[in-house]
Amino acid sequence: MAGILIIAHAPYASAMRECVTHIYGGCPARIGALDVSPDQDTAALLDTARERVEHLREENGVLVLTDLFGATPSNIAAQLVGRDVRVLAGANLPMLIKAVCYRSVPLDTLVDKVLSGGSHGILQIGACAPANQTTPR
Repeated sequence: MAGILIIAHAPYASAMRECVTHIYGGCPARIGALDVSPDQDTAALLDTARERVEHLREENGVLVLTDLFGATPSNIAAQLVGRDVRVLAGANLPMLIKAVCYRSVPLDTLVDKVLSGGSHGILQIGACAPANQTTPR
């Protein structure tokens, strides 16, 4: 299993964790959230993030999801990357659900599944179906 840590602008990290709790009827083990507010000290946030990674670490390591590449949360998350810690930016709920569903696979496979889930979870909804989809009858 892999631990999951969400680091994002407040209150997005906690909100994503709460969505998982709602969907699963309780929060699966080893899923953490770190909300980043504008007035927080980044060095202290990094220390907290490192502590959370250690607490969440499982045999497959830790997957860190962050919201916006280049912003403070992702800059903190980037400093956590290591042998058994992977970081993905652009976090959305489909990514998090994929991470929960596939957390028992090897970490690099999990990263592939989560990236796929995130991109495939972005769809236009409306009168015109994409060319590769059919309209149900």
